[in-house]
Amino acid sequence: MATDTTPLLSPAFLAQLERLELVSRKIFRGRLKGERRSTRKGQSVEFADFRSYVPGDDLRFIDWNTYARLDRLFLKMFFEEEDLHFYALIDDSASMGFGTPTKLRYAAQLAAALGFIGLIRSDRVRIETISQPAGQPGPVYRGRASSWRLLDQLGQLSVAEDPLPLCQGIKNFCVRNTGKGIVLVISDLLDKQGYQEGLKYLLSRQMDVYVIQVLSAEELDPELVGDLKLVDVEDQDIAEISVSPALLRRYKHTLAAFTSAAKEFCTRRGMSYLLAGNQVPVEQLVSSYLRTRGLVR
Repeated sequence: MATDTTPLLSPAFLAQLERLELVSRKIFRGRLKGERRSTRKGQSVEFADFRSYVPGDDLRFIDWNTYARLDRLFLKMFFEEEDLHFYALIDDSASMGFGTPTKLRYAAQLAAALGFIGLIRSDRVRIETISQPAGQPGPVYRGRASSWRLLDQLGQLSVAEDPLPLCQGIKNFCVRNTGKGIVLVISDLLDKQGYQEGLKYLLSRQMDVYVIQVLSAEELDPELVGDLKLVDVEDQDIAEISVSPALLRRYKHTLAAFTSAAKEFCTRRGMSYLLAGNQVPVEQLVSSYLRTRGLVR
């Protein structure tokens, strides 16, 4: 497992990512022509099909040879290559600084891998954090040459000094970004104000939403014993507990119910949800789990 001092992505993993591409379950209009084949037919150089002419169609695309043979007007249609917006929205609250590697480091590695895939396919890539001010959008990266800047930005991620609630951070993201595309939310979802309203904001923007809940090994399977004083890293709330097998069982049951509710919330609204432990290599998460979910191919 990589540590916080190692490169975000190894050379071997970068070579694997070269063969992948991001996939959207929705169709979006790109502003520039990229390397992506759209299921929407437009005006490019590769012929797709004919359709009957209707008043108002562009006369430049009438097939006059067919008209001479059939005495009917048909339009030529072409496949249009389009690019894609890819956004990664990373939770940088204090709780994301927990674990080895930290959940924030794991989120940075995941965003770096998927962002790199987007760049080599000429997609537009933007990485932002929950605590980012509403009026300060992150830079837009495009093209392979931008990969070093993307990795540099993600390598400098740190826990926010003045974090925002998850819901407010997502709302600010929606205010900053008007484009449609894939948005990947990477968070532990451990916000006392909840995550539901924030995710609903993304749905209202008609984005293709993927939610990856990252939890540490200690959170998934805590190894605690004795009498403990637990301090909430975000609001300094204190709880004194006596750890027993019954208490650990209740904790695991509560955690399972929480993650199950998050999955159900996302699935019922057309969002894709995945629970990821920070001990699962990012290489495995991308090449196996996210392929199964349809985000990459």
